[in-house]
Amino acid sequence: EGQLQASGGGLVQAGGSLRLSCAASGVTFDDYAIGWFRQAPGKEREAVSCISKSDRTTYYADSVKGRFTISSDDAKNTVYMQMNSLKPEDTAVYYCAAGRLMLIAPDGYNYWGQGTQVTVSS
Repeated sequence: EGQLQASGGGLVQAGGSLRLSCAASGVTFDDYAIGWFRQAPGKEREAVSCISKSDRTTYYADSVKGRFTISSDDAKNTVYMQMNSLKPEDTAVYYCAAGRLMLIAPDGYNYWGQGTQVTVSS
C-alpha cells in the first residue's frame, strides 16, 4: 500500500526559506497528482500547491504564487516544495497528498502523509 512521508518543516524567521519533501513508497505515483496542503489552528485545510506527475501541470494558491515552487524528482519518487520569502501567515502544519486528479479539494486525495510543522516568526 502506498505511503507518503512529509519532512522538512521547522522554525524560520520571516523572509527565510524552507524546502519540504514528500517521499512516496509502496506505490509509484507516476499517474497521480501530488498536492501540498496546510492547516493553521482554527482554519480549514487548504491547498497550497499541486503538481500533476504525468504532464507537470502545476497549481499555486494566490497567497504563495511567486514564493513557493513545487517540483518532482521521479527517480527519487519525491515531490518538493521550495518555500521562499516566508511570512508569519504561512505558519501551519503542511501535508502532502496523492490523488488521481489534480484537485484543490482535500477530499479528492486518497493518500496522505503525516504533517510537518512550519513556523515562521516575525
